[in-house]
Amino acid sequence: MRKDVQLDLFDNPRPGRDYTIIIRCPEFTSVCPKTGQPDFGEITIEYSPGKTCIELKSLKFYLQRFRNIGVFYERLTNDILDDLTAACRPRWMRVTSRFTPRGGITTDVVAESTARTRTKRGAKS
Repeated sequence: MRKDVQLDLFDNPRPGRDYTIIIRCPEFTSVCPKTGQPDFGEITIEYSPGKTCIELKSLKFYLQRFRNIGVFYERLTNDILDDLTAACRPRWMRVTSRFTPRGGITTDVVAESTARTRTKRGAKS
């Protein structure tokens, strides 16, 4: 996780059970790095928690940081996945970004991580 990322976590109330948490941010905004125009979309985070869960208020503030950052959708989606998996070490996580049409084109980007894929990349699970 990048040093400037601050996410609060809490203990998983059922660490022995597999279950899925789905978080939607329907009013996500960032900036197009080419034009400087705002991009509007929805970020959906799905994960099966390990020992900890993500506290929603800190997640909201984390996602709001992207409002003034010029970033392509693909980088944005993967950065969110990397930061969140580094923070809470879920069993698996999927981040989906769905952006509103621009020039008649919509874009969805899906990035996934499991404890096994993190270990392959050299991170500890």
